[in-house]
Amino acid sequence: MPINSLSKTVSAAVCFAAVLALSACGAENADDAPSSARAGPETGAIADSELAIPVMGEQIDIIAFGDSLFAGYGLEDMADSYPSKLEAALRARGINAAIVNAGVSGDTSAAGLSRLAFTLDAQEQTPDFFILELGGNDLLRGLSPEETRANFSAMLTILRDRDIPVLLMGMRAPPNYGPEYQAEFDALYGELAAEFDTALIGFWMEDIYEDASLFQSDRIHPTAEGIEALVASTLDEVAAALPQSDEADAES
Repeated sequence: MPINSLSKTVSAAVCFAAVLALSACGAENADDAPSSARAGPETGAIADSELAIPVMGEQIDIIAFGDSLFAGYGLEDMADSYPSKLEAALRARGINAAIVNAGVSGDTSAAGLSRLAFTLDAQEQTPDFFILELGGNDLLRGLSPEETRANFSAMLTILRDRDIPVLLMGMRAPPNYGPEYQAEFDALYGELAAEFDTALIGFWMEDIYEDASLFQSDRIHPTAEGIEALVASTLDEVAAALPQSDEADAES
């Protein structure tokens, strides 16, 4: 997905910079968020009787791996987290999805790399799909784009070696980081997606980051309504990236 122009208003830039401060609260309250060791396939699951249409086909086991934006920081009900709401939305479309919420507040790409193999090994079986959402805390801590790229490359290599399809959820540097840093950071998601042949959502918070009403009082983490908006804006792309069943492959 091409990166949109960043010539935004000053107030929008400030709001976006706040959105990127993912570990300002999350790192100090990581115990409040679900960890990969505690997450299970039941996260966000809803009863079939509540669905608009019946789910179809074999279950698609998905790991949603990220930071506080996936962990559901600040939400009263973990059923309001992005992975949980995404699972419900996919199942409402008839897609038999089961999502493990492996979001940990405060995680950088380095922290994600350090726990990736453990998270994968903790599953009863190899996941069918992996959603990778990290990078905001790298910005907050001023890590170089080269370091972030190296960590993502190592994670994507592990996932490729295990034959697990990936969807990258891209982040974007705010203008105040300077044009060189901004250009280098913004480019890394698309370049890695091309190198590792993964699906990509270029900036997955695109549709909400300028709307302060969709964020909690910290102006960092989305409200339950903000999560709903994120799911609505990304659902088509997530659904399109999911692996096709053997039956669907045979029919296509």
